[in-house]
Amino acid sequence: MTVRRVQGSEVEYGIAVQGQPNANPMVASTHVVNSYAAAHGLTRRARWDFEEESPLRDARGFDLSREVADPTQLTDEDLGLANIILTNGARLYVDHAHPEYSSPEVTSPRDVVVWEKAGELVMRRGAELAAQVPGAGSIVLYKNNVDNKGASYGSHENYLVDRAVPFDAIVAQLTPFFVSRPVVCGAGRVGQRQDGSVHAYQLSQRADYMEVGVGLETTLKRPIVNTRDEPHADPKKYRRLHVIIGDANLAETSIYLKHGTTSIVLAMLEAGFLTAAPALAQPVKALHDISHDTTLTTLVELQDGTTATALDLQWHYLEQARAFVAREGFDEQTDDVLQRWESVLTRLARDPMECVRELDWVAKLSLLESYRERDGLDWDHAKLHLVDLQYHDVRAERGIYHRLVHSGRIDRIVSDAEVVRAVEEPPHDTRAFFRGRCLSTFASEVAAASWDSVILDLPGYESLQRIPTMEPLRGTADHVGALFESSADATALFRAITGR
Repeated sequence: MTVRRVQGSEVEYGIAVQGQPNANPMVASTHVVNSYAAAHGLTRRARWDFEEESPLRDARGFDLSREVADPTQLTDEDLGLANIILTNGARLYVDHAHPEYSSPEVTSPRDVVVWEKAGELVMRRGAELAAQVPGAGSIVLYKNNVDNKGASYGSHENYLVDRAVPFDAIVAQLTPFFVSRPVVCGAGRVGQRQDGSVHAYQLSQRADYMEVGVGLETTLKRPIVNTRDEPHADPKKYRRLHVIIGDANLAETSIYLKHGTTSIVLAMLEAGFLTAAPALAQPVKALHDISHDTTLTTLVELQDGTTATALDLQWHYLEQARAFVAREGFDEQTDDVLQRWESVLTRLARDPMECVRELDWVAKLSLLESYRERDGLDWDHAKLHLVDLQYHDVRAERGIYHRLVHSGRIDRIVSDAEVVRAVEEPPHDTRAFFRGRCLSTFASEVAAASWDSVILDLPGYESLQRIPTMEPLRGTADHVGALFESSADATALFRAITGR
C-alpha cells in the first residue's frame, strides 16, 4: 500500500487593495497574474487549451445542460481573463474574482506540499509586482477561504482514481472521512455560519459553506462529495476525484496529512479493503457541528442510531489503514503519513494544544486565545477578526503564519530550497515535466497547453500539432528528458515523439 498517486491542488487566493475597499477584484487579480507573467517572460507564452474540458459531466452518469448550469460552472470557456502556464507545469490564472494557482501533477503528498508552497511564492511575487503598476494600488493576497462578508472561495484537491471503483462506494466511504477531516486539516475561523453571525471559533473555513451531501456545483449548493467527472486523463481508466471541501492550509503538516490520509483511504477503496463506512444520519449537519466544536467531543448521529466523535471517525479509517499495510506492506512515505496521523489523533484527544506546531486551526486558536486572555476580548471583537485574516497574509514580513515559521514556532516538512526550485522546475515523475520543459525550452513554438495536451505551432506544418498527454505518468524526465537534450528545436522534438 502506498500514498503515491497522481494528485495536486488548486488554491484561489483572497485579494484586497489597501485603501480601496471598492476596488474591482477581477481587475486586481488580473494585475497579479499579468505582472508575474511580464516579469518572467511569460507574456508571449501559450494560451490555455479548453478543448478537452468537460466541467458539466457528472460522475452519476449524465451531463448537466449548459442552459441550466450556473455560469461559474462553465470553466471550459475562455473569458479573456489572464491565464498562463508556468515552467513548473502549473497554471496561474484569474478565476472570476480571484487569482488562482493550480499546481502541477505530482505523485506524493510531500510533493504536493513542495509545489503548493511554490504557488505561495508565485502569488507573493505577483502581488509585489502588481503594486508597481500605475494606479493598481497596494495589493494584498490571503491564502484563506472566506471574506467575512458571507462569501467563500475554494481550495481544491485532485486525486486520480481507478475508474473501476464504483462512484457510490466513493461517496459512502469518503463522506464520513471528509466530515471528520477538519480536526486534522481545518484552517480555523473566527465566526460561525456563512455570514459569521455566531461569535465563536471553529475548525474549518469551508465547513459552513457545504450545503448538500453530493453534487456537481462548486460555488452554489456546495457538496461534501463533488461529482465532476473530468479526469484530464484516459476516461476509460481513470476518474479525477475533485475535492472542494478542504481548507486552504498554510501549515505544512496540515497540507501533508490532508493529501496523505486521503490517498491512503483511496488506496484501500481501490483495493476493496474497507469495511462498511460509519454512515452519518445527517452528513451536512454533522460537518457543521464538528467544525463548531474545538473540544472535539461533539457526538454526531450515525444511521444505525449510535453516535461518534470526529476523532472516532478518523480512528476508524486509521485502524483499517494499519490492518491494510500489515497485509500489503508499505513504503517510507506511507509509514510517515500513518505515524503522523496516529500521533496527531492521539494528541488531539489529550489536548488539541499539543498540536500547536503542526495544525493551522490549533496554531491560530492558540494565538487568538492569548489575545483574548491578555485583553479580555470576546469573539466578536474586531481585533480577533483582524488577527484571523492576518494569519493568512502571504507577505513574509506581515503574515502571522510566516512570522511563526520564522520564529521557529511552526514545524516544517520541506525546505526553502526545494520550494524555491519548484517555482521554476516541474516535477520529474509526471507529465508536468513534459509540459513545463516545452514551455521553458521551446516557448515560441508552444501555441497552447492543458493538463492533457501540448499544442505546437511548427514551421513547415499547415496546422497546429497536438501532442496528447493522456497518461499522467508518461512524459516524465525518465521518459522524455533525453529527447529535450538531443532536440535542437520543437520540430525535432515533435518528430522524435511522433515520427511525423
